[in-house]
Amino acid sequence: MAATLQAPPAAVERHQLYEDALAMLMGTLFIALGMLIYSKTMLLTGSTAGLALLLSYVTKVQFGIIFFAINLPFYWLAWKRLGWKFTARTFTAVALVTLFSRLTDQWVGFTHLDPVYATVVGSGLCGTGLLMLFRHRTGLGGVNILAIYLQETYGIRAGYFQLGVDFAILAGAFFVLAPDRLLLSVLGATIVNVTLAINHKPGRYLGIS
Repeated sequence: MAATLQAPPAAVERHQLYEDALAMLMGTLFIALGMLIYSKTMLLTGSTAGLALLLSYVTKVQFGIIFFAINLPFYWLAWKRLGWKFTARTFTAVALVTLFSRLTDQWVGFTHLDPVYATVVGSGLCGTGLLMLFRHRTGLGGVNILAIYLQETYGIRAGYFQLGVDFAILAGAFFVLAPDRLLLSVLGATIVNVTLAINHKPGRYLGIS
């Protein structure tokens, strides 16, 4: 039997449609820019985006195409466990990141990008973008769907769950990335997930979509 989400308290203010739309737009733009910064310095993040980025390094296929394809199987879980509205928002967010990843490379150019700076800023952008999406009941596919489901159903912190998955993905990059890039990627994954763990605690943010 599919798990049901607890009904929100009556006093909780519901997000307006324009608020959800703005959060999705800004969140996906932040994540697309973060992914571009990572790709320009051969860094790796975690979650489904990290797996897609790793495969793009190996296959030379564009990140956005792989990212969209990897997420397809997870929509069934989102539909069954988290509802069609969450699934529709997540599908839209994944499609926007796929689109913006392609366009951002045309909008932004770098002549010099320090790897340490890229790690901090890229992971900060991704963490903030994910936080925007999470607070408006939107995932970014894959591990994000599992993370939100586990937090809302069992109280497992989304950030800490993702941190464990991310380290597993980063471990698989041992033979692909240079040692210094791998260490910086671990730092970046930590920044992303600590950002989520600190700012997305159950009951702390009461707005709903």
